[in-house]
Amino acid sequence: MNFAVKISSSDTAPKSTYDVLIENQPDGTVKATLLGLPECQGIGNTETEAIEEVSQSLQSRLESAKIVTLAIEAAQSENPWLKFAGMHKDNPLFDEVIAYIEEERSELDIQMEASHANFINEFENEIKQLGLTEFAEFDDFLKLVHFKHYNQYMQPKDAESNL
Repeated sequence: MNFAVKISSSDTAPKSTYDVLIENQPDGTVKATLLGLPECQGIGNTETEAIEEVSQSLQSRLESAKIVTLAIEAAQSENPWLKFAGMHKDNPLFDEVIAYIEEERSELDIQMEASHANFINEFENEIKQLGLTEFAEFDDFLKLVHFKHYNQYMQPKDAESNL
């Protein structure tokens, strides 16, 4: 793990603004706590007094201490899949397997193209049968096709009705 420490010079304040939690206490006083340094607190009768006490507490603490910024770089992890990359490059069956995959993919592509062409043909036939030629009638066409297919699936098939 790599890290770097940035140290500011002692004559300049490392930070000019700090977040302070202001809490009203049950006894009517106000408690101010420096966020990130919970032991650095101030109590006063007003919010301003409590903040002044926190500021003085921080200043006196910084006289004997310093604030540094620590930047930690995350460890670089290797992609777990990289160990498998190229593991079959020397396998004598590798080219044969790739050829088989390409052939199977080509057959599937041909089947998909035929299925899409069949769908388009059925779609165009439906349009012709319904006499729809204008785009405005397209929504009605889609509804009719939906109901037609719905009715086809809802009607019992001959083989099923003979059971």
